[in-house]
Amino acid sequence: MHAPAPSPAPTNSLLQNAGRILPGLGLCAGISAVAFVLEHIEALATGRAWLEALVLAILIGTAIRSIWTPSEIWRPGIAFSAKMVLEIAIVLLGASLNVAMIMAAGPALLIGIAVVVALALVVSFLLGRALGLPKRMAVLVACGNSICGNSAIAAVAPVIGADGKDVAASIAFTAVLGVLVVLGLPLLVPLLHMSETQYGVLAGLTVYAVPQVLAATAPVAAASVQIGTLVKLVRVLMLGPVVLTLSILGHRLRDDREAGTGGASPASRRLAVNKLVPWFIIAFLGMAALRSHGLIPEMALAPLAKTASVLTIISMAALGLGVDVRVVARAGGRVTAAVTLSLIALTAVSLGLIRLLGIA
Repeated sequence: MHAPAPSPAPTNSLLQNAGRILPGLGLCAGISAVAFVLEHIEALATGRAWLEALVLAILIGTAIRSIWTPSEIWRPGIAFSAKMVLEIAIVLLGASLNVAMIMAAGPALLIGIAVVVALALVVSFLLGRALGLPKRMAVLVACGNSICGNSAIAAVAPVIGADGKDVAASIAFTAVLGVLVVLGLPLLVPLLHMSETQYGVLAGLTVYAVPQVLAATAPVAAASVQIGTLVKLVRVLMLGPVVLTLSILGHRLRDDREAGTGGASPASRRLAVNKLVPWFIIAFLGMAALRSHGLIPEMALAPLAKTASVLTIISMAALGLGVDVRVVARAGGRVTAAVTLSLIALTAVSLGLIRLLGIA
């Protein structure tokens, strides 16, 4: 009696997943290629690239999304590019981290980041409530602005029992306003006469998401990218204490939801807490540690940096494809005002921290 042949299901599943990802990934790569070409043409025509490929990829992706909504064929690859491709790029970026420069900032900067996040949370929540936003919506806006955009909103929503409409509106605004911040924040460098380090700290404290920090700092300087990324990752780690605090003190926000439908179950709240430290942050710090101990060969640093740059631009194209600027018009004036004023307040507090710490 012959033994049954091994099932090819795992191989088929792998091929099916790759087949689902390739169209969207190819689209993002194509947009990135166009961005590279435009950057090159721009440099030839004007002597320098005023808009880097990172920014061009976002703009092209956003323009495409404004006139075309990707169908199911494209979405898996776009999502993969926006998440996994970016996370790999961040890990590789750890190999170029200048640990000596970061350490020069001292522990005061780490404490300052925590203070800025705490102040921004309070101010943003109070602004939202003053403008008439419901409590849950005000909490989502405050967490999205103060910590890490969509990731914070997604983690906090089940803890406070937020409904789908609140979550969708909050995430839409962080996507649209986040791109505007990426494009506009570098203008503060000449206006405020900021150094590369100062601007990196400002970007890390104010820009919503890690990929947006890379896009906002890359046109300025490599030092801005490094310090901005580290500050942003420390800011992301504040999500853990915030969600834990909300899970303990936020029962009033959940009571009416849990009494009916749409409430967050204890299991969903535990799930949010368990996923507060993404794997790529740990891997990023691991790569930085390897670099600081000389365990990454010098000849590998330049290829790693270039690979990280290309992958980041691909993820920027995916970021643009996820931005629907028409959502802002549908969300209402109060939400628009709350998010915008919260961002202005966060920027003001961040500039105050930079002055207070005497960051040069």
